[in-house]
Amino acid sequence: MKLFTTKQTAALDKYTIENEPISDIDLMERASLQITNWLVHRFSTDQKMIFFVGPGNNGGDALTIARQMADLDFICEVYLIDFGKELKGSPAINRHRLELQQKVKISTIKTCDELPELIESDVILDGLFGSGLTRPLEGLAAEIVQKINELSHHPNYSREMTRTVIAIDIPSGLMGEDNSENIAENIIQADFTLTFQFPKISFLFTENDKYVGEWDVLPIRLHSVGIAQTQTNFFYIEKEDIQQIIQKRSRFGHKGTYGHALLIAGSFGKMGAAVLASKACLRSGVGLLTTQIPQLGFPIIQTAVPEAMASVDQHDYSFTEFPDLSTFSALGVGPGIGQKSNTKKAFCELLEKSQVPMVIDADALNILSENKSWLEKIPENSILTPHPGEFKRLVGDSANSYENIQKQLEFSNKHKVIVVLKGAFTSISTPDGKLYFNSTGNPGMATAGSGDVLTGIILGLLAQGIQPKKAAVAGVYIHGLAGDLAAKEKSQYSLIASDVVKFLGKAFLSIEPNSK
Repeated sequence: MKLFTTKQTAALDKYTIENEPISDIDLMERASLQITNWLVHRFSTDQKMIFFVGPGNNGGDALTIARQMADLDFICEVYLIDFGKELKGSPAINRHRLELQQKVKISTIKTCDELPELIESDVILDGLFGSGLTRPLEGLAAEIVQKINELSHHPNYSREMTRTVIAIDIPSGLMGEDNSENIAENIIQADFTLTFQFPKISFLFTENDKYVGEWDVLPIRLHSVGIAQTQTNFFYIEKEDIQQIIQKRSRFGHKGTYGHALLIAGSFGKMGAAVLASKACLRSGVGLLTTQIPQLGFPIIQTAVPEAMASVDQHDYSFTEFPDLSTFSALGVGPGIGQKSNTKKAFCELLEKSQVPMVIDADALNILSENKSWLEKIPENSILTPHPGEFKRLVGDSANSYENIQKQLEFSNKHKVIVVLKGAFTSISTPDGKLYFNSTGNPGMATAGSGDVLTGIILGLLAQGIQPKKAAVAGVYIHGLAGDLAAKEKSQYSLIASDVVKFLGKAFLSIEPNSK
């Protein structure tokens, strides 16, 4: 799925109005009906709907939803915030329609003191400001937002007693992309955000979770031609994208057809990383896998992963050498290798001699962060898979997630590599300036060894001849999907990295073209 900036989305609204064609008021009706349908399936008519309405199109959506809900016998109250601006256009028409309906109490508020008293069962709908907001809230607007947050999340209430807050399209005060200038207390803290057609890019950033809450994307049928013609560098990975990457296998394929991967992993006390990554690589369809391990790891890898061949280092405990690279279609290095001086020397030599893209993770990334001149040695289109701490060591501090992804894109472009920045909505940057956000995965995957499994999956796909960008995108999605399937059976609390490996088969089955 393409992701667009708020300006681009506004342009798509305009394109739809002009080319469907449809009037602005009817597009507002259509969008609002999607939210109304969502609400009626989750709340009962004995819960009062409290709408806080601003002067723009977001307020127009709120007025429309209030009318639609009242027609379905919900008790609705509308509180228009007087910012000294008259409603115009479609919002004004919808206010008039609501007044003619005569089913909804409409009040105008000029100060915070006029906000209503609420009971615990009330549902608050935020229609103050939409995605067209261009500067942080201040003055009365900021005071109203702070008061609504206080009304809905009062510190004396238990979690069960807090009132439900639903943001229409975007929490008021939150920008669609960069929130570096924003003031935290001047943003609505929603439990649910019901957004139109596409998630906003800012929804995918960690620091905005407390404002956005759970979010759903509601289709409003923006014009498909306009969407296709609008260029973007941001994407949200979905099942259909992966189905185009993972192709059906040939009847006449054999193990030589599906590549030979070299995985360099493990050291004294960290052989589990080698085992997890090796199993994941094999489960991802590679034809052959050789795992380079220190001598102490030989009986471990041969017993735990009999399908893998072992290349045994001369050193008892560490990675200090590697075999002839000419037979391998892809290389992976880093899980559990440690950072001893002889390991660093061997890694530097590996970078200089490799002629194929690499998957670089864990200790290998930490070695790079201490030897940044080596970044120029990395083969083009290699895939780096840092967690936030490892990425910080590579590029330095960032004030927020938006700045962080700018640094991620710059790093990919400068060094001609793909960066998989792990976390919720893992982001994948490519040298051509594209950024892909993952849609799978869950907090249960925040567990030891999960990153080793991801390295193995991406390495397995890369070795099969899948283009590096596609291998990274598919690997991240499948890793998260396997984690989601495992969590359904094991729970997020009990999930361990081995579970993710065990559910890789089901993950691949679920992305086959005929799967549901």
